[in-house]
Amino acid sequence: MIAVIGSGLVGRGWAVVFARAGCSVRLWDTQPDQADKAVRGIAGELDGLAELGLAGEDPPSEVLGRIAVASTLEAALDGAAHVQECTPEVLATKQAVFAQLDAAADRDTVLASSTSGIRASLFSESLTGRSRCLVAHPLNPPHLIPLVELVPAPWTDPAVVERTRVLMEGVGQATVTLKKEVPGFVVNRLQGALLHEAFRLVEDGVADVADVDAAVESGLGLRWSFMGPFETIDLNAPGGIADYVARYGQLYLDLARDGGPPRPWEAELARSLETDRRKHLPASRLDERAQWRDRRLALLVAHKLRHAPDHDT
Repeated sequence: MIAVIGSGLVGRGWAVVFARAGCSVRLWDTQPDQADKAVRGIAGELDGLAELGLAGEDPPSEVLGRIAVASTLEAALDGAAHVQECTPEVLATKQAVFAQLDAAADRDTVLASSTSGIRASLFSESLTGRSRCLVAHPLNPPHLIPLVELVPAPWTDPAVVERTRVLMEGVGQATVTLKKEVPGFVVNRLQGALLHEAFRLVEDGVADVADVDAAVESGLGLRWSFMGPFETIDLNAPGGIADYVARYGQLYLDLARDGGPPRPWEAELARSLETDRRKHLPASRLDERAQWRDRRLALLVAHKLRHAPDHDT
């Protein structure tokens, strides 16, 4: 049995991930109405996922039937093998929640946080059961982007990390396991590097917002949807990655130096970017566009699953 603590977008996505893989899920939120609303939202989404083969092997009604709203935190944790915490991204909140989880959960229950960048050492150091705590950071929405970063604290038991890796891969998630803690983990550090350069290009008048987006959407993103940066450059020079480094290493070093130190994202620049984006997408259509995004993600994931055997050929 899996306990999901917090029923926002991330918690809701995790509930789908575990339930469609056959796990029983108990969903708990400090606001019971929010948890009930999340289950209703899942019910409305499962049919669409089923059409694409992304709702698991069982009918949507059976998948939904595996998700129950717990009336108390203690009820959610009773008998749970794994806890996936999905509360707001605030250190004090994480510290308080993990203290509750450590006190109430069975001693052998794994306690995992969905945090996007807060290191597990910052909210588990003082806990009696700190060796069972780690970060299991998904990309949002978890049920459509099948990647989770496993980030142990210095004192996390290696067996806990391995147990979590087996669970995550067993429910259909790809795993990235960090060898040590670093702020932002891997995904957000990579994303942050791209975002800083994107902001710089617009701020310096090199390109506008739409053109920067197009460079990724119609260019880099096509490759990155099925291979990573190292495989990309390995295939982009006749002699592989060493050849690529010999050919282009100095160019990229010069580009890095040319950019200078990171710049803060100033309020004036943020307002300019906001104005530009609203020309293309009115604020009233943000939710509609997010639903469009999720549908496109689902189609892409379904395509990749159908062609998974081609990956290593």
